[in-house]
Amino acid sequence: MKLRSLAALTVASLALITTGCSAAAGSADGGTVTIKVAATVTPMTDAVEAAAEVIDDGYEIELVPVSDYVQPNILLKNKEIDANLVQFPSFMEEFNEKNDANLVAVQPVYKTVVAFYSKSLSSLDELPEGGSVVIPNDKANAGRALQMLADAKLITLDENVERFTAKVGDITENPRDLEITQVGLMQLNTAYDEADAVFNLPSFARQLELTPEDDGLMVEQDKAFEVTMAARPDNHDSPEITALAKALTSEHVRETLTELGVPAAF
Repeated sequence: MKLRSLAALTVASLALITTGCSAAAGSADGGTVTIKVAATVTPMTDAVEAAAEVIDDGYEIELVPVSDYVQPNILLKNKEIDANLVQFPSFMEEFNEKNDANLVAVQPVYKTVVAFYSKSLSSLDELPEGGSVVIPNDKANAGRALQMLADAKLITLDENVERFTAKVGDITENPRDLEITQVGLMQLNTAYDEADAVFNLPSFARQLELTPEDDGLMVEQDKAFEVTMAARPDNHDSPEITALAKALTSEHVRETLTELGVPAAF
């Protein structure tokens, strides 16, 4: 198994990283090229580990675990790593806009099947007057959650706003006066205990032993939200990233994802 692993990076350790320090793929063990790839939680880490088992000779993957969804893009921008597998393209584009970055989406790996969950409701139709609904605070996931609520006819969005791009301010009708609160991705599981309904991603829902198929009040899967390996303009078409993309789209990775109940995107 051609995998090396680093201890999870913390915010404190991130502060010690100096912009411009190179982490470009480098040789180790007499010519083996090490490719540093950041990932957060399962199934992202599982896909990277599976890819490490089948990557072409001459390469090895160093898994860099991270504790949130911002660090891996900062590390990639600063050339501390070679690639990451943590996000779908619209999330990456939002990071690029906010951080004067130009990260590049290289290869879709798996599809995200999102859902609304509740401890007390069996359907979104049961949301009461003034019910509490929690959605993510990043633009990409918030737009997805709001579109789902609109598709369920619980709210109406500005007709001039493109699908999956709405903000809370784009709600034009809220007949049940739902209280819609936005929180960070890492707080969605906590919100499950407190709100009437919570939008959640499969990687976090799995930590609560919830699955979209069995527990979702409303489920959505769209091609626009495929978790995709990202790199930089200076390395996205390099031999190293090409080898990484090949490994991440191998039958071994597909089988690993299938065992986890995650649909591959290749």
